[in-house]
Order: sequence, then C-alpha cells, then structure tokens
Amino acid sequence: MQTKIAIGDGFLEAFAAIPRGKQKKVMEFVSKFRRNPQAPGINYEKINDSSDSHFRSVRIDQDYRGIVLKPDTGDVYVLLWVDKHDDAYHWARRNRCQVNPHTGVLQIFETDHVQPLEGEFGDTATPPHHTPFPTVGVQTRPPLFSLDDDTLRRLGVPEDRLELVRSITSEVALEAIDRQLPVEAFEALYLLAAGSPLDEVLADYAANAEGAVDTGDLAAALDHPASRRRFYVVEDEMELIQMLEAPLERWRVFLHPSQRKLVERHWNGPVRVLGGAGTGKTVVAMHRARWLAANVLKNREKLLLTTFTHNLAVDIHNNLKKICTPDQLARIDVKPLNEWVSQFVKRHGYASRIVYPGGQDGHYEDCWQNALQLKPADLDLPASFYREEWERVVLPQRIVDRQGYLRASRVGRGVALNRRQRGEIWPVFEEMRLQLFNRKVASAEDAMHHAMDILARGEDSRAYRAVVVDETQDLGPEALSLIRKLAMDAEDDLFLVGDGHQRIYERRCSMSQCGINIRGRGRKLKINYRTTEQIRRFATSLLEGVDIDDLDDGSDDTRDYRSLVQGDAPEVQIAGNLEQEVSWIFEQIRELREEGLVQQDICLVARTQYQLNDYEASLKSAGLETCRLSRDQPDLRERPGVRLATMHRVKGLEFKAVFMAGINSGVVPLIRAVEASDDPVERRLKDINERALFHVAATRAIRYLFVSCNGIPSPYLTK
Repeated sequence: MQTKIAIGDGFLEAFAAIPRGKQKKVMEFVSKFRRNPQAPGINYEKINDSSDSHFRSVRIDQDYRGIVLKPDTGDVYVLLWVDKHDDAYHWARRNRCQVNPHTGVLQIFETDHVQPLEGEFGDTATPPHHTPFPTVGVQTRPPLFSLDDDTLRRLGVPEDRLELVRSITSEVALEAIDRQLPVEAFEALYLLAAGSPLDEVLADYAANAEGAVDTGDLAAALDHPASRRRFYVVEDEMELIQMLEAPLERWRVFLHPSQRKLVERHWNGPVRVLGGAGTGKTVVAMHRARWLAANVLKNREKLLLTTFTHNLAVDIHNNLKKICTPDQLARIDVKPLNEWVSQFVKRHGYASRIVYPGGQDGHYEDCWQNALQLKPADLDLPASFYREEWERVVLPQRIVDRQGYLRASRVGRGVALNRRQRGEIWPVFEEMRLQLFNRKVASAEDAMHHAMDILARGEDSRAYRAVVVDETQDLGPEALSLIRKLAMDAEDDLFLVGDGHQRIYERRCSMSQCGINIRGRGRKLKINYRTTEQIRRFATSLLEGVDIDDLDDGSDDTRDYRSLVQGDAPEVQIAGNLEQEVSWIFEQIRELREEGLVQQDICLVARTQYQLNDYEASLKSAGLETCRLSRDQPDLRERPGVRLATMHRVKGLEFKAVFMAGINSGVVPLIRAVEASDDPVERRLKDINERALFHVAATRAIRYLFVSCNGIPSPYLTK
C-alpha cells in the first residue's frame, strides 16, 4: 500500500498562528515528513497521558512539537497539530481523533465529557467553552432533541456523547458543548435546533457506511466526503507548499460535504444555490467552474464565470489562480457581464458605445435631462417617476414604441396609470431613445437585448458550454435572459449562486420568467463559516421582518442560517464629532495590533468615497498606514496598511476586524438615495437595498466588528 500523508485543517490553523520564523522550520519538517514519514530523524514519541493512544509527538525543533495520528498498522499518517512543546501536549490530552464506527467518518473532537446544569445559562447568555458543568439534576425543561439513538448515530454523534446530547435543553447549552462533538454532528444538531426540517438535515449530514466499518482503516475513512471537509491527502510537494504558504485559505482544499455535493456532480439543468453571507457561495461557484473545466469541457469548449461588478470579477479571477491548473484557468472566462456584452456586441459591429447612469462622460444624464423636457405639465408626477418607469418597465421589456408601452406590464410599480396617461408620458421615453441614438450611445440593457438578437440569429457560434454566475441577486431580467441564451441547453449548463438579503442594486427579478427553470434543482447553504454568531445576529437583525425573495418566485428567510463560532458582540460607539470617532477607532486598532492582528487584517468601511477621504486623512495624520482598495485591483496581501473601502467595494472580501465608520443619520441610509423618489414602493425598495448594504458590510468581519458614528446616529443603530 502506498504511504498516505494527510493534513488536518486544525494543523493549518495552528501553523498560521505560530511566528513566521518558526513556520519555516515547520515547512521543512512537513516536506521531509511527506517524502518519508519513517525517515531517520523523525522520532515518534508516545504521549502517555494522551486521550488517544494513536497520537504521537514529533520534534520540529527545540521549542515546537507536531502531533501526528499514527495507527498501529497501515501506511497512513495524519498531521493534526503543531505548537510549542507544552501546548502541543496539552492539545493531545484534550482531543481525540477516531473513525466513527457507524458512519466511517474520521472525526476529531474534544474529550471533556460534561453535561450542562439545567438553568446554568439563560437564553441570552453565551457560556464559556470547556467549562465542566455539574451533572444534570431534575430537568425543568424538555430536551431540545427528541431523536432516537440511531438517528443521532447517523448524524455522527459518537456513542459516548449520546447521553450528553439527550440532556441538552436549549440552543445556548448546545453552543456550550460545540467542541465536544464532531463538527458535522454539531452542525446537524444546530440546524435542527434552528428549525431546519429533519429530512433536509439527514439528506445533508446523515452518513450510512456500506457494510461494517473498519475503525482502523484510515485510508478508507479519509476517502469519505464528510472526512474531506477537515482532512486532506497531500499528493505532491507543490500542493503541500501552496497549502503551507496560505494556511488560512482553507477554502481552497476543504469543502463542506453539502458544498461538495453541489460542485462535484452532473446536473440535468440549471441549478440555483442560495446562502447567507459567509456560507461559501462564491467558493462553491469557483470550485464548480474548476470542476466543470476539468470534467465536462471537451476540446476547445469554454465556460463563463460572471458577476455584476468589476471588482468582484477581479477578486474571483485572482482566487481561481489558486485552485486551477493553467489549462483549467484558460478554459474559464472571468468577466463582469456588462464587460462581456460590450466586447461581444462591438465585435459584431455594434456602432453604439455603452453608457451608464451616473457615468463620468455625462452622456446618459445629459440625454435624460433633455428627455425630461417633454414630460406632460398636466400630470402631477415627479421627475423621479419617469426615471424609475424607464428603468423598471421600458428598458427591461425593450419597449421601443407607443403601442408597446400601452401593452407593457407594470406589475410592482407604485403609481397606477390608465391608457391615456401612458400615452401622454410615452414621448419622454421616445425622446430618451432618440437622444441616445443621436449620440451613438446605448444603455447596457439595450446592448444585452442586441446580444440576444445576435445569438438568436445564429450569427455567433461562440455559445459557452456552461455559465457560472456569482451574486445572481444583483442581475436584472435582461441579464438573466441573456445568460440563459449564452449556455448550451444541456446537462451542467447553468449554475447560479446568490442571496436576496445581499441585493444592493435594486434588480429583483424571477429566474423562471427569464427562461431559467430550476424546478427540483434549488439548494441552500445554511452555515456561516466566516463570522461569529454574534456578528451574524447583528447583521441579520436589520433585515428581520423584510420580505426577501429566493431569486425566483418564492421567498427566503434566515431562520436556519447560523454561524458555528461564538465571539464578542459588536461594539457600537456614538461619538460627538469626527475627531472623537477617529480617536476611538485609532485606539481600537492599536489594541488589535497588540493582540497580533496585522494591518492587512483590518478594514475601515464607509458608505461614501467622501467619508473615506476624511477617515484616510485623519488616520494618516495620526501616524497610521492605510491602503485604499480600488475597484480595478484585488486586495493583495503584500501591500501594507489598514484597508479602506466603501460598502460597495468591500463586498466579496473578508477581514478579521471591520470598522463600519460614519454610520450617521442622513448617510446610512443615504438620504439622497432613499428620498430621490416620491413613490412609496420605490422608497421601500431603496431602504431595503440600504439595509442589505449595511448587512453586507457587517458580514465582512470574521472576529471583530466595530460600528461608530459622529453626531446623530443612523436610525439603523437606534431601532
């Protein structure tokens, strides 16, 4: 049997935490270990008081030790942990790694077997981890789970944890024992406690081993999909080096089984994947693109991985380089959809240049102001109504004449119009089209319709074999209709991920109405792997009670959206003025740096570029190095400085600490955006978008979230 070397995600986590000077020593040892785990000089020392008899320590240098799972038989070795001598031994005493005899999954969990005392924690308290609780006495509340032992075993609960699970009576008590359960078992129970249906949880988490499980067969256990979310078999030296050079980027190699099920399979039609912030939707989209390039594309076929904004496409392309071979990457076009459309229609002789609302050249706004001169004086409609009608009705439905407008659907518009009124206001839109034509420019929506015409006429054979879409919620109906036509109507054609709770561009539409049929192929990711539960709750609270769609014809909610990591509650600071706010921010950053956070792990986020200018100047004058993130470049780790970004730019990124600064009344929500319309329906939509933008910014934080204002606080902070 060929020797197998596996690395646990805990090893990478521990490796990332040790000083850089020591990391080189560890890398040298691991490289030597991978080549020959029985090489002279690798001395396995038994840990007498270890909780697992198969744990061995190995010497890295005088100060550091690694912990290895070394079975009695076979040629499989698992690197589990690395730390200072005493700390490494302490980890070995506290943890156990074993093959579950019922599921065949290689599991790791803490050995403290404790039971929570009824009433020890209130519903709002967050108990400390690893606290030994007294034995349960008389319970005053019913058990949280009414599951039989066989069901618990199928979910991965070890035999000696069954009684512990049955004794749990609240979510808070469940959170207190998270590390005493294998992660897959804890996740399954956590989702059940959050209200997920048992059949859905069983479908995602239950594991039934085929035949009797050989608990000594580590090779078979490592092949199990549920094991591969925490353990990775290293195949070659280059792969090992890449893992150790970026140990915190575990998304590159460790996929959750529910994610892997979405990525590594053939689908018989379009797939829609929902998921809250931090659930790994973009990771799934990237791995799906890589899998398609490796397993589906033939000959010279290509796929398109697209999204709405340029900066997200830049970040995605930069990350694809980390998981794809050069050949795979060459088969994947990564472009924002508007950019792809512009290049496509230009190649086919489209004479008009695409212009956008608010564009720097001013063409679009000049055309619009000229068109508004034709609005009827006898209709008491504000200028904002015409702009919204143009963007919500005329452009998406490609209305080019009066009769088309008279027949157009206006579902979702807040102002009713009769036939006569439609006829009276049509000249405004007719003039807008004429103004655009005379300047030889076109809207993005009209360019997309033109692209669809080219494809429908068969003038271009460059249809993609497949299309993968990230942030689908930000695309409009014309964009989704074009995407349907871009990919061949075949197996594995469309893969779309998104979250209506993160819609920040007012582009709600239905997939089915755009020709994308996802019936039976809708899936949802529910576990947030990025933020703490406290940050998730803070960010989600602003959208509670708001009707959010599922990107099709249904609704979506966050009732079973959870984070597994507990942490500090977000800090909110209301300062009297900008100087006081910046002083507070500077002090928090100083403390974070003392805790070991590097500048690149900290980001200050503001609503507008004007605000960022003020914060950048103030922080620099205080002696703090900063790095402004642009829309055209990825966030490169080698660039020093605390990151500065707008709420829009920070989408798709994550940082250990996030400062949401300037959350002032009139700025969040941005008053000029919300009050730009007199239509109550439009105002409500804009407020939802502003709430979603706040939600997006808050969920960029991994461990620490600081929220501050100067002067009157935003109503979002005082609700």
